[in-house]
Amino acid sequence: MSEQTTSNIIEAGTVPQASDSPLGRDDLAKLVAKDIEPGSFVNLGIGQPTLVSNYLTDEQDITLHTENGMLGMGPVATGDQIDQDLINAGKIPVTELPGASYFHHADSFAIMRGGHLDVCVLGAFQVSATGDLANWHTGAPDAIPAVGGAMDLATGAKDVYVMMTLLTKDGTSKLVPELSYPLTGVGCVTRVYTDKAVFLITADGVHVRETFGITFEELQGLVEVPLLPGV
Repeated sequence: MSEQTTSNIIEAGTVPQASDSPLGRDDLAKLVAKDIEPGSFVNLGIGQPTLVSNYLTDEQDITLHTENGMLGMGPVATGDQIDQDLINAGKIPVTELPGASYFHHADSFAIMRGGHLDVCVLGAFQVSATGDLANWHTGAPDAIPAVGGAMDLATGAKDVYVMMTLLTKDGTSKLVPELSYPLTGVGCVTRVYTDKAVFLITADGVHVRETFGITFEELQGLVEVPLLPGV
C-alpha cells in the first residue's frame, strides 16, 4: 500500500480518513489481502478481485480456489511464467504454488456450494444496505448476462467481500437501500471495499470502517444508505 494510504491518518469523528485521496485498484487489493485471515480458503472473482492474489504473503498461508477446478493458485503469471493452459475463471494466466491440485468442474462447484470456502471476493454492480448482491446482470436490454459461479459463491462462502468503485460513471452510488438490478444473493455480503471507503454490513446497519480521500460526512452525502461511524 502506498505511503499516502498508511500514513497521516486523520480522525474524522470516530471514522479514520486513511488517505487524502481515493484508493487505486492495487492499493485496494493490498488492503483486501491484508484483511484475509491466515489459513483461509479463498475464491477471487473475475475483475478487480483477481489482483488480491498478488498481495497475499507466504506467512498468511492462504489457499486460493478457482472455480474452473484448481486449489493452490498463485499470483497472476507474467512473462515466461505464462502458460495458456493454466488460467483462472476469468481466463487470466496464473501461477501454481507447491501442492496445487486440479479437479473436475463439478467437484469445484461442490467445494463452493458445500461451505468449504472461508471467503470469496467478488465484484458488484450493486450492494444493498442489508447485504444483497447484484453482480451478474444490469437488466439493460443490450447487456450480456454473465452469472458464472457467482450465485454459488455468494451463498456458499462463509464471508463475501465485495470490491468495487463506490460510484458509477454518472456518479450514482452502487451502495443502495434496495437493489434495482437482478439479484445474485440475499443478505450475503459482509464487507464492501471501495475506492472511497470500507463498509461493514452488520445486523444493525452499515458501518464505515475507514475512508479514503473523503470525510465521513462527505461520504454520507454520496449514498442514500444511512451510515454508522466506527465498527
